[in-house]
Amino acid sequence: MCRSIKTLYNFEPPATEQEVRAAALQFVRKLSGFSVPSKANEEAFERAVDEVTATATRLIESMVTTAEPKDRAIEAERAKARSAARFGSTVPH
Repeated sequence: MCRSIKTLYNFEPPATEQEVRAAALQFVRKLSGFSVPSKANEEAFERAVDEVTATATRLIESMVTTAEPKDRAIEAERAKARSAARFGSTVPH
């Protein structure tokens, strides 16, 4: 699950609220061990996602760096190349 949590800091364009929430959701899923909570735990689960999202947003907004922002397209290509090297091509022949 956590492999799908991506670095969100120092990108151009900046991470969206949806991206931060998706990372928070994956984090809460990992901690709880459930991808979908039971009805009894649904409120606690959603509250945790909201709180992690807010905390992550504050963290990202408060951090400073002198490094140039990373380009999303370039980083996506690098990730694709790493995946292809690790798992091989998934393109059917």
